[in-house]
Amino acid sequence: MNAKSIRIICVGNRYVESDNVGPRVYDYLARRDMPEDVSLIDGGLAGLDLLRFVEGGRRVVFVDALHGFVPGDLPLVLDHGTTLGEWAAGYGHDGGLAYLLRMLPAVCGNGLPEIALVGAGAPVGTDVVGHLAEMALSIATGEWHERGHNPAISAA
Repeated sequence: MNAKSIRIICVGNRYVESDNVGPRVYDYLARRDMPEDVSLIDGGLAGLDLLRFVEGGRRVVFVDALHGFVPGDLPLVLDHGTTLGEWAAGYGHDGGLAYLLRMLPAVCGNGLPEIALVGAGAPVGTDVVGHLAEMALSIATGEWHERGHNPAISAA
């Protein structure tokens, strides 16, 4: 595994339109130069197998399709506390990412990384994919907070 401590993990099924937000953001970011300390990971449908990418991380940004939080394809950012708390408990997206997030406190013996979740309801247009990708990268590098954004369940 890559030893970089900041990770963007894009999850979802690229062949299902209602679940392909993460893979489309991955494709967008894979075409650009990434900062040296950021790993871009195509998480696909790996579920608990993604734990190896979370452990030892300083900051992890997940990108996924989010249904039922905001209308349509509005971009949404969930902060660390919301992502690990209420959201993971109530998320009904086949249980994969939500289950992983619920398990993190029990399996990350070296402490949890800072975690955020970026997404939108699907399907999304190319402009929304680009916006989500830039948001994820901004959060990963810390620029999001430097610009005064506070992500706690907010449409961005």
